[in-house]
Amino acid sequence: MTAVSCVAMASTPRPALQERAYPAARIVAPDLHAHFARHREEFRRHRTDAVADLPDAEAIAAVIDAAFWASLRREEGYIPKISLALVSQEQATRPMIFERPLPLDPALLAKVAPAVERAGIHLGVWDRGDGLLVWGTVTAIPAICLVLEVAAPGLLVVKHHRGEESGKFVNIAVLEGDRIKMIDERASSLPDCPALLSSLLGFDAPSSWIESGNLLVQLAVSMRAHGRGGSMLIVPAASDTWRESIVRPILYAATPPFTGLAELNQVGSDERGERWWQDELARTVSAVAGLTEVDGATILTSDYSLLGFGAKIIRRKGWPLVERVTVTEPIVGGVAAEVEPSQLGGTRHLSAAQFVQDQHDSVALVASQDGRFTIFAWSPCEDTVHAHRVETLLI
Repeated sequence: MTAVSCVAMASTPRPALQERAYPAARIVAPDLHAHFARHREEFRRHRTDAVADLPDAEAIAAVIDAAFWASLRREEGYIPKISLALVSQEQATRPMIFERPLPLDPALLAKVAPAVERAGIHLGVWDRGDGLLVWGTVTAIPAICLVLEVAAPGLLVVKHHRGEESGKFVNIAVLEGDRIKMIDERASSLPDCPALLSSLLGFDAPSSWIESGNLLVQLAVSMRAHGRGGSMLIVPAASDTWRESIVRPILYAATPPFTGLAELNQVGSDERGERWWQDELARTVSAVAGLTEVDGATILTSDYSLLGFGAKIIRRKGWPLVERVTVTEPIVGGVAAEVEPSQLGGTRHLSAAQFVQDQHDSVALVASQDGRFTIFAWSPCEDTVHAHRVETLLI
């Protein structure tokens, strides 16, 4: 998008931090500022790409405060879905600049929300010395740029841009009402951390789109997005032992196995271009993840061949009933808990935990209708099934 004329930004006083009506904004802002300062310096030590300017804690709190109250409004019956990027128009690439910048006001944010409802479009917000103003829209932002998304009423997600052409973001914090969840960057370095969780955390994950963990991330996001709940089993490509834990025949078996996802993962972009390849991959991921809407589990090999869906899980002959699982969530201050599988959810969670207990070299992904998402993996360190709650990374 090309720039249009921009008049001098009208003065809009920034309210004092202590006067903000949303307490979580004031509480979390210093931690977010520290996070972005740290990662900005880390990025500059290793990369020469442009990095976003660092907003102060007061600006971060002001944006969160305005977004929170905007999320509770209704505009013509619709719930606002807004993405705000704390970036100056000088640092944005090909922005669309408003002739008259808008004050950072919840009512105005709700009105303009439809303009940035689609993925990849943000309202640009910055302070040029006369208060925070919404100066336009932007689709390309520098690395380590703070992005705040309104996901639902009272539900906000703070992210930063990785600085990759793929446009990937890393979740930093989730705010839901008075609950603040700061993502724990160290979670991926813990013993037995599944590769999928490392990729979801994003801090030390491989940057390539075609890395296995990142492809599973796309499947997990798509599974959660359809909102009907579902299960996916990731089984070893070189072993059939997992069949001992499945009712045979599989209700909707794929013969031969569907390899569309595997082929796209191996080939990468070709003469048809990167955009074509990414579009095809997105469509195929959506199709495979959509199979989890059917009752039963979708089965995918570790090299992404689809073996079928609607599979019924049974306890492996001679193996004990799963009685306890360890549950963790990758957030600061999170504490591991040992619980009965039934405390995690219904039949999907119980059967997934049983499958992983019986098949240590497999992983189970379970999406709940209420948005929760759990990765079940065997933990050799704990000698038990480990349930990783990761919905905060997928919003």
